[in-house]
Amino acid sequence: MTEAITDYYAALERLKKRKGARINNDTVAIEAGRKKGSIKKSRPQFANLIKAIDAANAVAVRPKRDLTNQLNRAKGNVKDLQAQLDESLARELSLLRQVFGLRKELAALRGGSVLPLHPR
Repeated sequence: MTEAITDYYAALERLKKRKGARINNDTVAIEAGRKKGSIKKSRPQFANLIKAIDAANAVAVRPKRDLTNQLNRAKGNVKDLQAQLDESLARELSLLRQVFGLRKELAALRGGSVLPLHPR
């Protein structure tokens, strides 16, 4: 391998070790100290390097997508749980009103006063 190719592979390895680094032909070229666009698909000497860059990019992008999917699922779960909480609170309020009405009706039938919902 030529010195330039060796520099490109070393740059690729450095980028792989960085968290959140974008890995593509241009970032590898810049990391290697070369100009942006110096790695071209039309040049046969870069064929293996481009395959390695594509493979590294696929590995680097996958965890981000996994985390995004987990976040979206968690947001969906939060919305579902919030809806369930709202429904249960509405049911409880409805039942409290019903109990209050029944106690009021019972008190009217007995001739006494209304009993509190929360005895002290």
